[in-house]
This record gives sequence, structure tokens and C-alpha cells, in this order.
Amino acid sequence: MSDIFQEVDEEVRRDKALEFWTKYQNHILVAGLLIVLATGGYRFYEYRSLQASEAAGATFQHALELMRDGKTADARAALEKVAGDAPGGYQALARFAEAALTAKSDPKAGAAAYDALAADATLDPLFRDAARLRAALARLGAGDVEAAKSQLETLATPTGVFRNTARLTLGAIAIEAKDFTTAGKWLDLIAADPEAPSSERRSAESLLGVVAANAPAAK
Repeated sequence: MSDIFQEVDEEVRRDKALEFWTKYQNHILVAGLLIVLATGGYRFYEYRSLQASEAAGATFQHALELMRDGKTADARAALEKVAGDAPGGYQALARFAEAALTAKSDPKAGAAAYDALAADATLDPLFRDAARLRAALARLGAGDVEAAKSQLETLATPTGVFRNTARLTLGAIAIEAKDFTTAGKWLDLIAADPEAPSSERRSAESLLGVVAANAPAAK
């Protein structure tokens, strides 16, 4: 008897499934087609993005080679191309390389180019801080020490990513000005920072030796 009920139950399920398919088959087919098209479109987008990224990488590498060879005009043209139409990451790198190229011949203009990068809210905060650091170093190269110090001090805060590079530079500036007390203050911060890179810690310790040797003259 149970077999009969089971067969009837299966028959009812088949009838309902057939009814459901007859009623909604067009919707199901359209949904399936959309999934296939979306998947294919995404794969195509991935492929084109990879191609664009590889092309940008090759152009950027070529621009760096031109910079090394001293072919400034050609390097700048290549970098402008990358900065104009490459994927976001390469655009930022190209803009940094352009700023470096400018700073090499005109430190003041280079600092301004880095300032523009630092002010660009579309860039990652790490890139913006890197631009501030490079702007400060360009200002040092241009002889604008006070402006450089002001910019470096904003990077030397306890949470700054480039704090120890900024502190090391501020310490060196102070030593150059024979302000050994201030130099010691900046360099001690590096020595006390457990996250300071070993290379910067060694440089700080070396400069602290200079500070210690000259401290009596500062009294």
C-alpha cells in the first residue's frame, strides 16, 4: 500500500515540476544566459585589465631606462603617457617619477610637483606621505631649509610611516647647524623606537656619536 502512495507522490511532484518549468522556463533561461554573459564579460574585463597593466609596466620600465640614460625628454614623454592612461597604480608611480625628473634639474619645481601629489585625495595616504617626504628633501636641495624642516616635522610624529627618515634628516640638519641639543633630541627618538629599521637605527647611532663628541662645544 505504501508503494502506491509513494508512486502517487512522485507523480504529483513530477506534475508540479513540469508545471513550474512550463510557467517559468523563459525566466530561467534568461537568468542563465545573463549569468553566462556576466561571467564572460568579467573574464574579458580581467583579460583587458591584465593587458593594460602589462603594457603600462613595460612603458614605465622603458621610461626608467631612458631616465638612467639621460634621455630626459623621451623619458618625460613616456611617463606622461603612463600617467595619462595607465591603471591607477602605474599612474601614481609615473607621476612620482616625473616629479623626481623635475626635481633633478629644478628642485623648487620638483617640490611643487611633490606637493601636488601630497594634496591629491585620490592617492593612498602612504603615497601622499611619501610625496611630502620627497617634497621636503627637494626643498633641502633647493636650500630652503626652514620650509623643509617644517614639512619634515609633520612627518616625524609618533604614528608617521616615515617618521624615522624624517627624524634622521632633522637630526642631520641640526648637526649641520651645530644645534647638537636639537639633533640629539631627534636622534634619540629613533634609538628609542622599537619599530625603527635597523639601517636608520645604525645611522642615528652614528650621528649620536657626532653629537656626543661636539656636545661640550655646545655648552
